[in-house]
Amino acid sequence: MMAKAKKARTIGELKASGYKPVAIKEELRRNLLAALKKKEDIFPGIIGYEDTVIPQIENAIISGQDIIFLGERGQAKSRIMRQLVSLLNEEIPVIQGCEINDDPLNPICRQCRDRIARDGDNTPVEWLPREERYSEKLATPDISIADLIGDVDPIKVAEGRYLSDELAIHYGLIPRTNRGIFCINELPDLAERLQVGLFNLMEERDIQIRGYRIRLPLDIFLVASANPEDYTNRGRIITPLKDRFGAQARTHYPTDISEEIVIMDMERRRPADDGIESYVPDYMKEIIAEITHQGRKSPDINQRSGVSVRISIANYETILSNAIRRAVLLGEKMAVPRITDLPHIHSSTASKIEMEGFEEAREGKIINDLIRKGCQNVFNRHYRIGELEELVGQFSGGFSVEVSDMMPAKTYVRNAKEIIGLLEAVKKVSDSERPEMIASAMEFVLEGLHLNKRLNKARQDGKTIYRS
Repeated sequence: MMAKAKKARTIGELKASGYKPVAIKEELRRNLLAALKKKEDIFPGIIGYEDTVIPQIENAIISGQDIIFLGERGQAKSRIMRQLVSLLNEEIPVIQGCEINDDPLNPICRQCRDRIARDGDNTPVEWLPREERYSEKLATPDISIADLIGDVDPIKVAEGRYLSDELAIHYGLIPRTNRGIFCINELPDLAERLQVGLFNLMEERDIQIRGYRIRLPLDIFLVASANPEDYTNRGRIITPLKDRFGAQARTHYPTDISEEIVIMDMERRRPADDGIESYVPDYMKEIIAEITHQGRKSPDINQRSGVSVRISIANYETILSNAIRRAVLLGEKMAVPRITDLPHIHSSTASKIEMEGFEEAREGKIINDLIRKGCQNVFNRHYRIGELEELVGQFSGGFSVEVSDMMPAKTYVRNAKEIIGLLEAVKKVSDSERPEMIASAMEFVLEGLHLNKRLNKARQDGKTIYRS
C-alpha cells in the first residue's frame, strides 16, 4: 500500500491508493513494535541503558506518552531524542506548501481547508521525509511565544485580515512540527509564561496569540530534557506542565568501567590520517575511565552539575595528543600514552567539572588525587604486590629509574634490561617488543609500586625518579 501511496501527487490519487491517516504516537508505536519483533537495535551507540533507560522509553512510546528525560549533563539525552526519528515512517503525505504539514485527508489549518474546498481532489500533495519531521529547541531566556507557537503577522494584517483571523498568524516552531517530534532541551529554563503556553497546547490543543484563542489540534510527540535538580516544584518547572508529561525517563552515567571505555573509543575524535601510528593500551583506557568514576564519588566535586562522560572522552584525546606530540618531537614511529602524560589532563578535566569550593590551588590537588586513585585502582586490578617483590628488591640494591613524558622510548628499554623482573612485569600488560609500548608499561608498573608504597618518587629537573 505504501508503495502506491508514494506515487500520489494529488489528494484524489492518495485516496485511490488506500492511504489512511495515522496519528504520530500511533505511528511511533507501530514502528517500535515492528522493530522489537525483528530484534533491531533501536538506539545504536547508546551504551549501558539496555536494561534501565531504554525499556522506559519503549514503554512510554507503546503507551503513547510524551517523555521527559531527567539527567545530568553528558548522559546522552539529546542523542536518544534525535534517534527517535528512526521510528517514524520514511515519509508521509502533506498538502503541498502547507506551513504546518497538514494531513491531506484531515487538514487543520484554515488555509488548507479553504484550498481543498476550492480544488477538491486535485489539491496537490507532496511527501515529507522523516528527517524533516523533527525539531529541537534549547530553552534560553530570550525565547518568546512567537518563536515557539506563533504571532500575528503585521504584513497579513496590513493586507486586510482581522487580528482574530487564523490566516493572520505566522506559525512558530511547534506548529511547524505538526505530525512530528518536537524536543525542548533544558525545559525548566523556559520562562513560566512559555511553560503555560506549552501545557495548554499539550492538553487543551489550542493556542493563544496576543489575546486571541485559536483552536489548533496539533499532532505532536513532545520530548524534553531537564536536570533533576531543576525539575521539581522547588526548581523552575511549573506543576501543571510537569503533570502533562506521561513518562519520566531517568538517565544515568555508565555504571561500569568497561561501558565508559566503549563510549570513549566510540566518541573520541579521529583526525585524518597523518602518517603517525598510535595505540592506547587497555590499562591507560582503564585509568582514564577510572578517574572519571572516582570524580563521580568525590565530595570535592559538585555532583549536582554532574561528571560527564565528555570528561573521559576529552582526557582520552588529551593523553593521545601528547603521545603524538612526543612521537613527532622525538622522531619515534609509534605514539603510545604513558603515565607521565596524565598531568596534561588537568586542562581537559578542570573545564568540565565544578568544585564545591572556590580555591584555585585546591582544584589542581583534587585532580591529582583523582589521577592517583585511578592509577592505583587499575594497577591493583592487574597486579598483586607479592608477585613483584623481586623487582622491588632490585631498587633496594640502589637502582633508580628516571622517566618523563619527553624521554625517548629506547632509553626505557635500556633501563629495563638492567633491572631483573621489570620486563617480566611489563609483559603482564603488554607482550609487544615495540619500545614505545615497553616505555608505557614500565611507567605503569613503576607508578603502581609507588602508589602502593613500595617505591619512592621524586621530581628533579623536569623528570620523575623512582627509587627505594
